[in-house]
Amino acid sequence: MSTPHVVVVMGVAGTGKTTIGPLLADQLGVPYAEGDDFHPPANIAKMSAGTPLTDDDRWPWLDAIGAWAHGRAGLGGVVSSSALKRGYRDRLRAEAPGLVFVHLTGTRELIEDRMSHRQGHFMPTALLDSQFATLQPLGADEAGVAVDVTGTPQEISERAYEALLALDK
Repeated sequence: MSTPHVVVVMGVAGTGKTTIGPLLADQLGVPYAEGDDFHPPANIAKMSAGTPLTDDDRWPWLDAIGAWAHGRAGLGGVVSSSALKRGYRDRLRAEAPGLVFVHLTGTRELIEDRMSHRQGHFMPTALLDSQFATLQPLGADEAGVAVDVTGTPQEISERAYEALLALDK
């Protein structure tokens, strides 16, 4: 990529944001930040209990991610964030206007299967339906690409990297 972008790897829980984000950051030669690390403890507790977050729960989390992204402007970086609603992405862009989104997409069945096999993560599969219900895919006017999560992490990351390169052409 000609100019280092700050990339948000987004999607519902279980799409592989935490796996693909670092791989993509390595390909781009920029640092990676795990979006879950920006959650306050109350959010983690709520999700661990199977309770979906409200918008009021998400605003401080999104602001913290946006501040990190703002600090990486012109330097590049990759951060994960579900960024499920257009309003959430708008809030992130308010902090860091040049953000580019990589929306990881997949079928509910594939994502549920992947979630059922991961260990040590706070997000239960019971919240997957609320994630899909909340999801608003990238609009045509939003800088970003959609990338299918079928395949190995390396294949997915390579598709994301190639799609990002194509944005710069």
